[in-house]
Amino acid sequence: MRQIRIPAQGEVIVEEAQKPQAGAGQVLLKIGYVGFCGSDLNTFLGRNLMAKEAVIPGHEIGATIDSVGPDVPEFLKPGMTVTVNPYTNCGHCAACRAGHPNACEFNETLGVQRDGAMRDYMVLPWAKVIPAPGIALRDCALIEPMSVGFHAVSRAQVTDSDTVLVFGCGMIGVGAIVRASLRGATVIAVDLDNEKLALAKILGATYTINSKEQDLHAKIIDFTGGLGPTVVIEAVGSVPTYQAAIDEVAFSGRVVCIGYSKNDVTFHTGLFVKKEINIHGSRNAMPADFEAVIRYLQRGTCPKDELISAVVKPENALHAMQKWVEAPSRVFRILVDFN
Repeated sequence: MRQIRIPAQGEVIVEEAQKPQAGAGQVLLKIGYVGFCGSDLNTFLGRNLMAKEAVIPGHEIGATIDSVGPDVPEFLKPGMTVTVNPYTNCGHCAACRAGHPNACEFNETLGVQRDGAMRDYMVLPWAKVIPAPGIALRDCALIEPMSVGFHAVSRAQVTDSDTVLVFGCGMIGVGAIVRASLRGATVIAVDLDNEKLALAKILGATYTINSKEQDLHAKIIDFTGGLGPTVVIEAVGSVPTYQAAIDEVAFSGRVVCIGYSKNDVTFHTGLFVKKEINIHGSRNAMPADFEAVIRYLQRGTCPKDELISAVVKPENALHAMQKWVEAPSRVFRILVDFN
């Protein structure tokens, strides 16, 4: 079978490997589509310090069940279309004991700390396999990245009385926009790219701001009647957007942090106290977030084609990554087709 590996900075290779077999409690998946995400791009650029050496990338997965081993529940059957929960959890750390396996201290994500799904076949424990009935195989690869944004909205406990500002309209930000809109909130989307902002409108944003071309603060004051957003979700990972999140959130508001900033961020901490801000980290996603994304995609209202920038075969993966490096802001998701 084929598998893709990132052996070194700037390199992507396709190699042959032996097809695995499902053992007890395991499921053998025939991989259909896998998404390249931002962590894979950073691995390709040599910037992902969490990635194992010469990793097989990929944790955004659309697959079918090829076969099941002994001791697998009957609801998982060959031929089913599925996606995958790509995170591990130890069951013993503080987060796991508190019921937050998504934030396990010792998590290893597929395609980062352990080899991922960019191969024709892979074996996983049955509990990590999530049925996705009624969703096209290709579109199953969108479930995991959207679930991360869904989880951020859950962290903020967003309701229909909230105004939610989302910094960043990439795939994770898009997930947050969709989920906040589904909960009835007023959503303000902020990005530097007008095409992404136009898509944010389609996905449920009430207002959009191009912070490169418009006065961010003035627009926020206008859209919120001078109060500021009750929730700010930071899905960029840059110093200016982290600082703006604190500056712009309403008094007694909530800030949810998803993005990883490559540089240290300096804050005027007086605002933490004066505004009595609730600041939350948001990591990965919970099973309930995957289920919520699946229900959303089953509706058939998501403009899925607009979220997929390219679909390439494994032998063209290197070229696709190189093109992404040239224009990173223009890409939502690149899918690798293993059919």
